[in-house]
Order: sequence, then structure tokens, then C-alpha cells
Amino acid sequence: IKNAFKSLLLHKLRSGLTMLGIVFGVFSVIAMLAIGEGASRQAQKQVLELGATNIIVRSVKPPEDVSSSGSTSRSRVLRYGLTEEDYQILKDTMTSVSRTVPVRELYVEVRRRQNAFNARCVGCTPGYLDMNRLQVARGRFITEDDIFRRANVVVLASETAQILFPLDDPLGKPIQIKGRAYTVVGTMLPRTASAAVGGSLSGQDFNKDVYMPLETLQVRINTGNTYVRFTSGNFSSESVRYNQITLEVEDQEEVVKTAEAVRETLALKHSGPVDYAVVVPLELLRQAEQLRLIFNVVLGSIAAISLLVGGIGIMNIMLATVTERTREIGIRRALGAKRKDITSQFLTETIVLSGIGGLVGIGLGLSTPFAFKGIQWAVDRYIGSGDSAGEVGKIFADMEPAVAVWSLPVAFGISVGIGVLFGVYPARAAARLDPIEALRHE
Repeated sequence: IKNAFKSLLLHKLRSGLTMLGIVFGVFSVIAMLAIGEGASRQAQKQVLELGATNIIVRSVKPPEDVSSSGSTSRSRVLRYGLTEEDYQILKDTMTSVSRTVPVRELYVEVRRRQNAFNARCVGCTPGYLDMNRLQVARGRFITEDDIFRRANVVVLASETAQILFPLDDPLGKPIQIKGRAYTVVGTMLPRTASAAVGGSLSGQDFNKDVYMPLETLQVRINTGNTYVRFTSGNFSSESVRYNQITLEVEDQEEVVKTAEAVRETLALKHSGPVDYAVVVPLELLRQAEQLRLIFNVVLGSIAAISLLVGGIGIMNIMLATVTERTREIGIRRALGAKRKDITSQFLTETIVLSGIGGLVGIGLGLSTPFAFKGIQWAVDRYIGSGDSAGEVGKIFADMEPAVAVWSLPVAFGISVGIGVLFGVYPARAAARLDPIEALRHE
């Protein structure tokens, strides 16, 4: 090993350039796996936010009848989605379900004097708070008594409270929704928006909501389950009882079976066009784990190609080194060195070369999260992210690479293995040189 270091240090620049292939190969393997691992963890986190023991049933608007046009298609009432009968059947017949949380969502104008904007009005029950991991900042959330009395009370999300009450304390003050006054009884802490998960579950921004008792919304706003909306001189009318029903299962082992029972039950009740969707976060989580394995294999394989290129570079340099040191090899053989000694000498040099390159590559790989944050800062400063960059920009801004601990020894082992693999041929070529011819070499 000492002789190997001495030989490599005789040509510092050449040895350094040869190591670069291994350095960047190991770095790319660790970095690519870290980015894939970070993206996978982000996807799994989004799924877990929905609850691993939850089953989410959503109303889905069926495709509009393209054959009908004009005022007829705009004036008719479109009836679809989950009904009260669906809710009662799921609540009463699913024995493995511990809690059922129904939700009705409408986009309405909320107003406080001159301050107004279109907010998502969520009619819900007290269980909505825990189900979506919301936290009350001041006051309280919706109670069972509010639902029983159909009270005209609301709870404001963080941004909604700031828009409607930029200077005042909102607690105890009224706001206007569809011509009625509702008293603010609480405000919420900010919550990170959830990304779209599954084909039927869109992303949600919980910071621009208005929460009110479910029965209050059904009686005051969603009268007769029908909501009329005017747009550009026309109006559309739809009849929906519940946008979403979330079922919380007691035992995680029963989630998949319960989901199948829910699908079969709803299939019997909805014989027409499919106007609902069943989303099971546990199934999505398992899919995310499978995708993580696929990402790791694909990204790791792509990055490993650079290691092969580095190995070819090592072979090329070592073959040139054998030619340069032919006379040295002849002298060593004349002094009693055997072929296996010459082979081990040159093989040790390639292992030292690839080993040092692997260690430097690991050092660079560990800096991947910090380097990625620097890239995110540069993109945000000079290109823009968030709303200006669209959905891809938001995903990029939220990504956090996570270096997989197992990737460090794997990448280092591959780098040393590459050194051995591509160093055997030059070493054997050196060992096969004829000692007499080697001594004559100039």
C-alpha cells in the first residue's frame, strides 16, 4: 500500500484526474438515490396525512352530457354524488369503522364590511378537526351542540381571518355569507396545503377555509341539497348532499377489506354513471413504497454508468502506467519478485486510486441536501418558484433530498469493485512481461 501511494504521488495530476471519474460516479449514485428517497418520503408523507386507517369516499362530478347544449344544459339541476342514504348505510353497516366524518364543501363569497373574497365554505362535524390535523389558534371549533342547534357560527382559517379582519380581533364578530350573518367563534393555526393524491383527490389549501356546522350549511346555503351558482350571466345548479365521507377504521389490518365492502355497497346504490370514488391512503402508501424501490433501481442504475466510465478511465491509465514502468517491472522480477507480486502491486494501486475516489465521492454525496438547498435558493431568486413556476415549481421547492445510509457503503463498495474489475487486466499484463525483455526496454 505504501508503494502504491508513492507510485501514484509521482504523477499527482494524472492520478487526480483519473480519480475524478470515480469521485463523480460515487457522488452521482448517492445524490440520485438521495433525491429519489426525498421525493418518495414526500409522497409518503402526503399519503400519511390522509390517515393510514382512513377510507375516503368522494363525490365525483360525472361528465356532462355533450349532446345537450344552450340554456337547457345550463339551467337543469345536476344531481350526483353521495346521498344521505349512502351516509347512513356506511355509518350503520360497517362494523369495523369507529368514526364517520361527512363533509359538504361550497365556494361562496364571504364578506366583512369592505373586505370580501371567495372562500371554501366547509360544512363539517367536530371530527373534521382531528381527521385533518387542524389546530385551533383562538376560540373553539365546531361542536355537537352547534350542529344540533344549527347555529349560525363559523370558524375562520388563518388566511381567511387575516383577509376579513386585517386589524380587528375576529372573535365574536359577524361575517356575511349569502346575505346571512354568522358569528366567528374561533380561528385556526396555519396548516401546510395538501398536494393532490390519487386520481380523485385534489389538493387542498386549508388556510382559506370557513368552517361551519354541517346542518347549518345544509339548511342555510345548500337548501334542499341544491346549490345555484351564477357565472357570466348564466347559472349552474347542482344537487349534492356530501362532497366527502371519511371512514376511520379501528384496525389497520381491516382497512383493505372494509374498503372493498364500501365499494360493493356503493356499487349497489349507484347504478348509473360513476359519481363517486373510494380513495384508500393505505393502498396509496403501498404503491408509493413500490415506486420508491423502482426509483432507486432506475436512478441508481443510471448513476452507476458514470462509475463504469470511471473504471474504464482507470484501466486506460493503468495500461499506460504498465508501459511506462516496464523497466521497473523487469528489475523487480530480476530481484526475485514473482508474477503474483507484480499483480498485487498494480492491483493495490488501482484499489487505492478507486478507494480514495470513493471516499471523496461519499464526502460530496453527504453534501447533497445542502447543495440542493443552494440550487433551490438560486431557482427561487433568479427563476422563480411557487405560483409563478406552476405545480412543478412547487414540488421542486418542497423537495428535501434524504441521503440513504445504505447507499454510502454500497456506492463505496461498487467503486472499489470497479477498481478491482478494471485493474485486473493491467495488473496481469504487467505480470506477464518477460523479465529479460523488460530490462532491455528504454
